[in-house]
Amino acid sequence: MKNSLLILFFSLPISLCLAQFNPEKPNLMQRAFYTEAQAVTVHQDLAKLYTDKTSWEKRAKMIRQGILDGAEIKKISHRKPKNITIHSKKVLNGYVVENVSFESLKGIYVTGNLYTPLSKDAKKPVVLCPHGHGPDPRFKEYTQQRCATLARMGAVVFAYDMVGVGDSKYCDHKIEKAFKLQLINSLAAVNFVSHLPNIDKKRIAVTGESGGGTQTFMLAAVDERIAVSVPVVMVSVHFFGGCVCESGMPIHKRPTHQTSNVEIAALIAPKPMLLISDGDDWTKHTPEVEFPHIQRIYSFFNAPNRVENAHFPTEKHDYGANKRQAAYVFLAKHLGLNIEKVMKNGKVDESENAILTPEDLAAFTKEHPRPSGAVSGNEAVAKILE
Repeated sequence: MKNSLLILFFSLPISLCLAQFNPEKPNLMQRAFYTEAQAVTVHQDLAKLYTDKTSWEKRAKMIRQGILDGAEIKKISHRKPKNITIHSKKVLNGYVVENVSFESLKGIYVTGNLYTPLSKDAKKPVVLCPHGHGPDPRFKEYTQQRCATLARMGAVVFAYDMVGVGDSKYCDHKIEKAFKLQLINSLAAVNFVSHLPNIDKKRIAVTGESGGGTQTFMLAAVDERIAVSVPVVMVSVHFFGGCVCESGMPIHKRPTHQTSNVEIAALIAPKPMLLISDGDDWTKHTPEVEFPHIQRIYSFFNAPNRVENAHFPTEKHDYGANKRQAAYVFLAKHLGLNIEKVMKNGKVDESENAILTPEDLAAFTKEHPRPSGAVSGNEAVAKILE
């Protein structure tokens, strides 16, 4: 028996031999699944699998289908969501903020805020803004700054809650199939903005940080309507996400292949993508490791300049002011936004944005309560996701 196991071990591809086996959940690749050194070797082996556009597109198709299969999503619908409620319009300095809810699945509601430019002169691009982990990040200043500034630049922006966060506290965040529900909610968010009036459906972008960064590249990977991707402090060769909402379903390890978040992020190629990284987390080696791997894939499409990396070696894991500045420039370039409208002294000025209270931004209020048909509780949500 021992000899048979040794023979099996030495017959496996090196990428599988290096993997840290999880005896409780062997089909999942979670957290720091590889050491940094192992991950480099793994990705050197992965790079040998594709040497041109044809071989990459064949692998990309397999990875994309693997995400959907692992997340138990059989079909992506483009239908307009049901039971849309938009209320509490607030006219501010160059933009409007409204509070939103709509159904993604029967009884399950996506909640968030819609930021819209005051100008009505042309069809607008869209930026979807999922957020990272923490206590109600949709209400935090850094999220509001990003959304308000992009709206002042001319984009329609939709910031929406993670499962179990903000106004979406109908179940715990760490339910078993949180990844499935968050991806379904993100797809529903694309459907919601796609059916808004005066929208340019060919200019839909997505950007989020940390867990929202995972949502960013996962959505961009499976939904062809996403035209621009800006994942922030999350794309890593060795780290697969520390939460079930990122790596709690078998999307990386399939019967046909094993992949990584670097390959998944690259599925949007050759559409524009900006990787934002920092020196204090799992993206600290992005300029030397993750970025070159992805740029090589873009080169298969003769588009190496359509992927960029903004690296902040002295900064930490966040979507702070400097990282937002980098995102504004990139999104303005690829969405046709008017960045000059928000410039002051050679830099994007966020000081004119209004920072609203959680009560101002709540999707469910006394006047607009949670619908009577909304589900509540982990068991009820799990049953819907079966």
